[in-house]
Amino acid sequence: MLKLDERLQGDSYCRHFEQGPDSGTMIINMGPQHPSTHGVLRIICELEGEYIRRAEPVLGYIHRMHEKMGETKSWWQFLPNMGRTDYLHAMGWGHTYVLAVERLAEIEVPERAEYLRVIATELNRISSHLLWWGAYLLDLGAFTPIMYAFADREIILDLLQEPTGSRLTYCYHRFGGVKADVSEAFVQGVRDFIRYERERFPMYRDLVTENIILRKRVEGIGIIDKDMCRRYGATGPVCRGSGIDYDCRRDEPYSIYDRFDFRIPVEHGCDAMARYLVRMEEMEQSMRIIEQALDQLPGADGKHISKKAPKPNFKAPAGECYAATEGARGKIGIYVASDGSKTPYRIKLRAPGYCNLSLFAELATGTMLADAVSILGSLDLVIPEIDR
Repeated sequence: MLKLDERLQGDSYCRHFEQGPDSGTMIINMGPQHPSTHGVLRIICELEGEYIRRAEPVLGYIHRMHEKMGETKSWWQFLPNMGRTDYLHAMGWGHTYVLAVERLAEIEVPERAEYLRVIATELNRISSHLLWWGAYLLDLGAFTPIMYAFADREIILDLLQEPTGSRLTYCYHRFGGVKADVSEAFVQGVRDFIRYERERFPMYRDLVTENIILRKRVEGIGIIDKDMCRRYGATGPVCRGSGIDYDCRRDEPYSIYDRFDFRIPVEHGCDAMARYLVRMEEMEQSMRIIEQALDQLPGADGKHISKKAPKPNFKAPAGECYAATEGARGKIGIYVASDGSKTPYRIKLRAPGYCNLSLFAELATGTMLADAVSILGSLDLVIPEIDR
């Protein structure tokens, strides 16, 4: 094969991506501006024909130094950063951060606020899964489903706009509660949405899940066994699609999730189809949780926020704490350390997408390039969360 001068062989990453001993292979880039990478993710692949011999994700194109910002802002000022970390499940990140600080400062949360947190977080989980569903199918060549998904998701955004004042990068959680209570119209709107969505799911199953074209693109593709999940720390629908029955809401209980009757969907296929089925069932289980929370909400004690909730000049006591919750993409973990001042001494974020993406290089080896798109979509990556 013709060998150009090194100075002409792409950028620094490509030049330092070590090519295998076979001179017949080709190095190509997927991204950072590629429809199937959903953001600015770049993957360098060494191809042998249509098969991937090696793949290497390259990050850093949207890094915003969230953790470093946490060392320069006050405890309060860092709250909006959580909505910018994972813009599709901002509620999950907000819940995790306030949980870590509340444990550190021993802040009590009213019972009503806990219910409001659960309702908002589960609604946001459904909207995240709906967007994944539509975008994944768009990646695989089906255009119609994303129009249905966006129509349903818009209803959730309309609902959450009332208590939060925003439609995407939510900052609803506060230390000791939430920003605002919900109205009767919101409660009725959520009940109406659940009834509406349950009527839509059979159509989605007939249109997409049972579609032979989809099944040919996802069944037997991207096999992730339990051992690979454990080696890379995969969580969420990725590990539950590999037969690992683990969910923070049940296995590391927090908030009031232990009061609800819901099932943790687990599939044993280990392929992209198994991960698809887990997320579809998770939407139904989130609706079950929301229904129970709405039923129990009128009898909950307290208001939407504690009377003793910290003010903006709040100083967390010296010490350290860690909290974990179940996000739409897996286990969200936040470690906070305080020296007793208004500003955190250290904040460390555990993003589930980072671990889930880490296994891609091993997983993609030996697969066809076209299947890499299906595998990436099945991981449900949100790049700002991974880059942070």
